Amino acid sequence: MTYEVPDVPGEETEEVAFGFDSRGWPLWEVFVRPKRGLSHAHVGSLHAPDAETAVQNARDSYTRRAEGVSVWVVPSTEIFASDDSESLFEPFADKPYRHPTFYDIPPEVGQL
Repeated sequence: MTYEVPDVPGEETEEVAFGFDSRGWPLWEVFVRPKRGLSHAHVGSLHAPDAETAVQNARDSYTRRAEGVSVWVVPSTEIFASDDSESLFEPFADKPYRHPTFYDIPPEVGQL
């Protein structure tokens, strides 16, 4: 995926449309994996002209103190989420047996 980027060095930018800033750079969502074996977690967003630059900028911005071992960047326009008004999770409300709330856990067990 390539984006046409105007050459405007040093110009301040602002987000002018969903996912793009005034330079025409797309918005990238950044995910970092803190240690091997753990899942990637969303840590923030940034604007960059392409994926390679987004990875470099994400590394510089979100892993400065060696917090991560892997960085993912995803164009924000490629992320699809469910609508909050949908009753997507409503069927699970009538199945309380799926939640272990019917018994007390002894303190000796600790946190599971």
